[in-house]
Parts: sequence; structure tokens; C-alpha cells
Amino acid sequence: MTPARLAAARVLVAIEQGRTTLAAEVERERAGLDQPRDRALLLELAAGSLRWQQELDALLAACTSRQLPTLDAPIRAALRLGAYQLTHLDRIPAHAVVHESVDLARSLGRARAAGFVNAVLRRLARGRSGASLPPPPGASASPREVLDYLSVTLSHPRWLVTRWVERYGFAAAEHWCRFNNASPPVMLRSNGRMGPDEISAALAAVGVSTKPARWVAGALESTSSAARLPPALAGEVAIQEEASQIVAHALGAAAGECVLDVCAAPGGKTVVMAAEMHGRGLLVASDHRSARVRLLRTMLTRAGVHAPVVQLDATRPLPFGEAFDAVLLDAPCSGLGTLRRDPDVKWTRTADDLPVYAAAQRAMLAHAAAVVRPGGRLLYATCSSEPEENEQVVRAFLDSRPDFAPHQLVPLPAVAAGDRLLDSHGYLRTLPFRDGLDAYFAALLVRRQAA
Repeated sequence: MTPARLAAARVLVAIEQGRTTLAAEVERERAGLDQPRDRALLLELAAGSLRWQQELDALLAACTSRQLPTLDAPIRAALRLGAYQLTHLDRIPAHAVVHESVDLARSLGRARAAGFVNAVLRRLARGRSGASLPPPPGASASPREVLDYLSVTLSHPRWLVTRWVERYGFAAAEHWCRFNNASPPVMLRSNGRMGPDEISAALAAVGVSTKPARWVAGALESTSSAARLPPALAGEVAIQEEASQIVAHALGAAAGECVLDVCAAPGGKTVVMAAEMHGRGLLVASDHRSARVRLLRTMLTRAGVHAPVVQLDATRPLPFGEAFDAVLLDAPCSGLGTLRRDPDVKWTRTADDLPVYAAAQRAMLAHAAAVVRPGGRLLYATCSSEPEENEQVVRAFLDSRPDFAPHQLVPLPAVAAGDRLLDSHGYLRTLPFRDGLDAYFAALLVRRQAA
């Protein structure tokens, strides 16, 4: 059995038990894998099994009379990894997938279940289960058939696709699901010292191909694994999703200003703003948990950004006066806009989580606003697709703070055709089915000058 498969199974078990996230657990397991091929396989297996979990469970359920929820998490992990390889990968013969999955069950301490895993996956491999996934709905399909297709065949939470269909219609929801189920490209940007042409040439020299990003000037897109980036570029290039880069540009940080990045870790947006300020002015970065503060400091040091880093809890009043010309609050959120990159979020969030996130976001927004000087601006942003965390939070804030007003975001020089990303309220909203970007939201709020 390859080490990557065992590592992928441990990732799935840890996520199901609520101990971690896909990104954190993959990073932990990668440290124990020496070969780049094994590290790439780990990510492919873990992320792919999570993306297609609902579909895989439906296929597996047709191969056994036992209910999948009654099985131990390690057995479910072995079955899902085997089913993903049988149905979505074609590089490995079916008999080898079954054999490896049986060995995996034993390695996970479930030797007594090895025969069960063997029987289920052999039945799936031979096509004898009689399983049929919900087909794409026709024009006369019922709402239930529409949701069965999106939630099972395209493997998304039923509660979430119900919302998307209600807001945007079936075609957009289907496109969104397919977007989320595709492996994302690696998006790169300069930390400010090298131009995109230099970066592209340096990467080409080690066999990593790039092309200009669609939206952000100077950003690059690569389908090569991030693990192949040469160490010499570690301090010059950062990996950051394009929608996240757009949000960082939206604040419009300028030279000479006093700027605060409230929930800054891992630090990508701080680096973007530092480049826009050209080393003039004051840029302060903060976060709450110690581990995230350490991550933030590491990122800024690697990028050569000299900015004070402070540890603070934005759900409480901030230890500053009305001192900042510009404040960015990229608030902790459900993360439902980044399911392509974080497929584990599909299965660890529920509709009941949204009011909890929104309550914390409202508190953070109020505290961030308290440190904006009159005439200053505040950018509220999330990587959520859901209105409870976005416009509803902004609306509640504006009702409580008449000294703030929404400000129409203007097309940004660094963002091509940026006006297409603005809604009728002037809010920034990226939509996967329309823009080919993760779902982000941002609202620029300006504090009125004192009378």
C-alpha cells in the first residue's frame, strides 16, 4: 500500500471526526511523504473523495445492505477512497484499487472489515450494484428531481443547492456545482520585488508553465502543482486565489495612509496592500489565535513586508482610537464561497451555522468601525456565498451607524473589467457560474466627516 493512500485516509478520518480542516491536515500529512508524486497523490485522493462524497456514498450504498453511517469512520474512508479511484481516476487498474483498499482497512486497524471492503468495492468495480445516479433534470422535472441531481450526482449539500436554485436558477446552480468539483488552478502573484514576466520565466526554467490571470493584472495562473515552485522563489511569489487578490485591491490602500488589516492571517491581502503603499505610511496587521499570528508573521517576513503584527480579538473592542484612514475586515465566515478549494466545508457546515457566524461578524464590524477616522473607509469582506453573512450584516451595521454610508466601489486599475463584478448596490460580488471565481463579497463603507 502506498503511503499516500494511508495519509489520505487519515485526513478523511480526522475531518469526519471534526478535528481539523482539509488544508491543515494535508499539510500535516505531507511532512511525512518524501516523494513529490506521493504528496500530489495525497491531495488528489483526499480532495477528490471529499468533492464527490455524496455521489460516492450513493454508489457504495447500492453495493451493500449495511448503512454507511453505521460503519466506523476508517472503514468509510477506505471505501470512499477506493470508490473515488474506481469512478474518477483511470490510471490504476480496478483490481489494484481493491487490493490497496483492503490493505488500507488493515493498516487503519480494521482487519476484520477487510473482507467487507473487498466485497463492496469488487461489486462496484464490476458494475453489479445496479446503482443509478439521479440524471440531469429535464424541462418537466420536479423540484425534488432537480435537488436530487444537484445534491447526489453533483455531490453538494441539499440545503445549500436549494438556496442557490432559489436565488439564481437551476442552470447557474449546476454550473456552480461543477465549478466546485473541478480541481482549482494555482494562482500566483508577486510579493512586489519581481515582475510577472520575471516570475514566469523563472518558473518556465523549472518546467512550470504559467499564463496571465484573467482578472488581476500581474497575477499568474498555473496548472502545475504548487509543490513544484522552486525554493528560490519562496520569498518572491505567493499562492493566493484571484478573488482574494481582488478583495485586497478593493480597499485601495495608498502611500502615506494609516491602514489596519484586522483578520489578516495568513497575510496575503496584507502583502498586496503593502505593495500598493510602496513602503510609505503605516500598515498594521492583526489576528486572534496565536497560531494564526505566527503564520501571519512568517508570511510577512518571507515577503519582506515590514509591518507591525499584533494579536487581538476583533469580537471585542480594539485597542486603538479613531486613527485609521482605511480598515480591512475580511471576517471569519462559513467559507461556503471556496468549496472548490476547500471541499471539506461542504460537509462541515449547516444552515444553522450561518446565524452564529453572522453574530460574530456584526460584532467585528462594529469594532472595526470604531477605529476608522471621520472621512476614512472600511471594507467588509467574506468568502461566503450566503446573504446572512454578507449584505444582511452590512444592512444591520448601517442601520446602527448612521455616520457610515455605503460607497460604490469603482473599477480598480489592477482588476480587468472590474465593473462586471459590482452589483446594483456597488458591492463586490464574485460568482463562480458568471465569473469563474470563488464566491467572495465585499462592501466599502465610508465614515462621514464630522459636521
